[in-house]
Amino acid sequence: MPEWNPIQCLIIDDEPPAREIIRRYIEQVPSLQLAGECGNAVQALMVLQQQPVDLLFLDIRMPQLNGTDFLKTLKNPPKVIFTTAYQEYALEGYELDVVDYLLKPIPFERFLKAVNKALQGNGFVRSIAAPAVETEQPHDDARNGSFVYFRADRKMVKVMLHDILYIESMKDYIKVVTTSGVVITKQSISSVEAMLPEKQFVRAHRSFIVSVSQIRSYTSELIEIDKTEIPIGKLYRNEVLKMLS
Repeated sequence: MPEWNPIQCLIIDDEPPAREIIRRYIEQVPSLQLAGECGNAVQALMVLQQQPVDLLFLDIRMPQLNGTDFLKTLKNPPKVIFTTAYQEYALEGYELDVVDYLLKPIPFERFLKAVNKALQGNGFVRSIAAPAVETEQPHDDARNGSFVYFRADRKMVKVMLHDILYIESMKDYIKVVTTSGVVITKQSISSVEAMLPEKQFVRAHRSFIVSVSQIRSYTSELIEIDKTEIPIGKLYRNEVLKMLS
C-alpha cells in the first residue's frame, strides 16, 4: 500500500484574521498539512523556492503584488484556491485555471468542497476521497479503488468506500460503520459529507450519512441497512427520496 502523505498547503493573505481562519480549517482536515503562511506574494515566492507546496490558498487584493499577478509569475504553480472578499475577480480567477473561488467570510463546509474539488483533480496521488488504483490489491477487492483516510488511534486508517455501511454523528465524534468493523474519529459529520462522492452517499439525517449501495429497503421515514434502521430527517427527506427513486 502506498505511503500516505498529507497535502502541503500554503496560505497567502495580508490579513492575519483571514489566515487564522484558513489555518484552523486546515488543522481540522487530516489529509491537509500547513506548509506555511505568508502576508504577501514576495514571502510566498521564497517559501515556494525552499519547499514543496501542493495547494495554495491565495488572497487577491494584497500590497506590492496582488494574487492574480503573482500567480501569473509562476511557471509551474501548485493548485490554487482563491480566497477573497471581492466577487468581481471571479472571471479572471477561472481564466487562470484556479480550482475554486471562495468568497469571505468562508464557511467550513464551503472550504471542504473546494478542497475536495482540488484533490479529485489531476495531479494528486493522495486525496480525501479521490479515485486511486491499489496495485497491491486485486481489482475485485478494490473495485473502483476509492477510499478515505480517518484519523483513529493516533494513526491514519484507510477505509474503502464500498465497505462503508453508514456514518453516525456522536457530538464531536463520528462512527464509521463498515462491513468489517467500526472506526471512531474526532470529526464533524459535515466535513465527512464533503469528503464523500455525492452519487454514492446521501445525508439522510443530521446525524446520519448512508451508503446508497448498502440500502436494503426504505420508506419515507426510515432506511434499513444491515438490519439497522436509520431515520430520514424532514430536512433531508426530499433529497433522499429523489436520489433513491
